Amino acid sequence: MLALDIRNLNKKYPNFQVKDVSLQLEKGYIMGFIGANGAGKTTTIKSILNMIQIDSGEIFIFGKNIAEHEIELKQVIGCAFGDIDFYTRSKIKTLTNITKRFYRNWNDETYYNYLKRFKLDENKKIAELSTGMKVKYNLALALSHGAKLLVLDEPTSGLDPVSRDELLDIFQELVIGGEISILFSTHITSDLEKCADFITFIEHGQIIASSEKNDFMESYRLLSGSEKQLHEVKDQLISYKLNSFGFTGLIHAKDFDSSSNLKATTPSLEEIMIYFAKKEYAHV
Repeated sequence: MLALDIRNLNKKYPNFQVKDVSLQLEKGYIMGFIGANGAGKTTTIKSILNMIQIDSGEIFIFGKNIAEHEIELKQVIGCAFGDIDFYTRSKIKTLTNITKRFYRNWNDETYYNYLKRFKLDENKKIAELSTGMKVKYNLALALSHGAKLLVLDEPTSGLDPVSRDELLDIFQELVIGGEISILFSTHITSDLEKCADFITFIEHGQIIASSEKNDFMESYRLLSGSEKQLHEVKDQLISYKLNSFGFTGLIHAKDFDSSSNLKATTPSLEEIMIYFAKKEYAHV
């Protein structure tokens, strides 16, 4: 059974639309959700959580339509957002006592284990927490009610490298048993290179690709060569940059002639995103 199944999601705003978005996340895996600001990630995530009214399409979580089974399904969904501000004058303890009432499967032992692991003092007020601590508290709540699908939107923003690495370890631990699945939207693509199994790339409201992480990265090549060599491949490049040595450019692996003298490497997720962002201006 799929943990998450989005079928032909459409949502139109005056100056933007998410068009025919489809993606599938199997149980027990981490899917990285990438794209530039304004690409449609947040609209897709809000649609998954039934926070906005979609124009058309269907979203199934563990085989059930979120629009029809919202209250039931939200018992098994955990959310963590990097930019949510809690009521700052309250203590952690007070907010937790309110939150836990909404969940049938809330587990105090799990919650206190995460407080200890994240070094959170439940007697502190939200106003006393750093950005990173707020993210950790948000995650502690999300992980303490038996959630089987975690929807994470920029959960590692504001965290130092050590704390980020700790969270990535936790995410990988969670999916080992095959029961928990994670949709992980972030701009910190190096985090996804460490922990994601699959990558879904959205641009201008449409899915560019959704596949196993290594397959996704291997489907592109980063080329470098002289300015003279640029003219040989210019029309096939997604985009390119000129530099003092010549150029570097991104190309679909299927379009690359491996017998050429151009240097070719497998790009990082960040490089793929950067060159896609440049493509509108590449030939100006």
